Amino acid sequence: MAKATYKDAGVDLDKYADAMARLPRLISRTHTPRVMKLDGGFAGLFQLDFPGALFARRYKSPVLIACTDGVGTKLKIASAMGVHNTVGIDLVAMCVNDAICCGAEPLFFLDYVAMPKDDPPLLEQLVEGITEGCLQSDSALIGGETAILPDVYGDDDYDMAGFCVGAVEKSGVIDGSAIMPGDVVIGIASTGVHSNGFSLVRKVVFEIAGLTVHDHVEELGGTVGETLLTPTRIYVRQVRAVLTHYRVKSVVHGIAHITGGGLHENIERILPRGVRVIIERDSWTVPPVFSWLQRLGEIEPDEMSRVFNMGVGMALIVSGYYADSIRHQLADLRLDSWVIGKVEAGERGVAWAQ
Repeated sequence: MAKATYKDAGVDLDKYADAMARLPRLISRTHTPRVMKLDGGFAGLFQLDFPGALFARRYKSPVLIACTDGVGTKLKIASAMGVHNTVGIDLVAMCVNDAICCGAEPLFFLDYVAMPKDDPPLLEQLVEGITEGCLQSDSALIGGETAILPDVYGDDDYDMAGFCVGAVEKSGVIDGSAIMPGDVVIGIASTGVHSNGFSLVRKVVFEIAGLTVHDHVEELGGTVGETLLTPTRIYVRQVRAVLTHYRVKSVVHGIAHITGGGLHENIERILPRGVRVIIERDSWTVPPVFSWLQRLGEIEPDEMSRVFNMGVGMALIVSGYYADSIRHQLADLRLDSWVIGKVEAGERGVAWAQ
């Protein structure tokens, strides 16, 4: 009787070693002096503060903020395209964009990748995207886990999850409690669908319309796959720049990452009692991908607004007096933005302007 091996069960330790050997060069490019060296250790080490002028934060009462998320069925688009080095950006974005909503500086990131079999080139592409997202958000990738699960995933499947830890001075936590009548809502442009609603996207595009990822669509200026794989925009540097600009004054009263649930649900979750937000339709530029999807699937407008970001990936609720200044700062940082709504007294909630 043949002796059983781990390789026979679907896990090739030699390939796993090959995969792990490809990652240090990618991971190390995200490290700053705040990452403490621990070769072969069981965890990643990160200094919250640092004596050097460049990294010193001089926290008096630091608060740690943690976020976790995944990429969702956008991974199916990546598999169909055979392009896997961008979804890691989405993974990081979904976490760090949440962290900045509290005013936090994202510090470090960890990933979890689950695959049906050892595939060193695929893992290398995935981590390439993750490290690119970390670089864009000034976060350090300090660890992760690769799980080989041959009986859980099909041959062409994989999944990813991410975990971000950030820090903010307690006095600088943004929780929406300062939102008041007279504030305005600034919408910041998304890069498209980002990483929410892809179950509906895939149903509409591939089942209802019968398209493939390789079909060229004139109004999108590229193929279906290229458009849908556009990475989620990371807003960390730009939002932190605005927050840093107003170190003394309380100017930014609330921040919402516009993901599943759209503008209404994501803005409402940060509103205090006694105020409501009125959103002005047609006050921002909607990317063509959304009108294309709506037409293909004959999707109702309310459903579109509930599922997708519709071109606004982040919303800042700010003092009306400083709105123009903030928009100028965002423009200098190469971000399009619009005043899309206002805050008024009333029952807590979000509504369209009549």
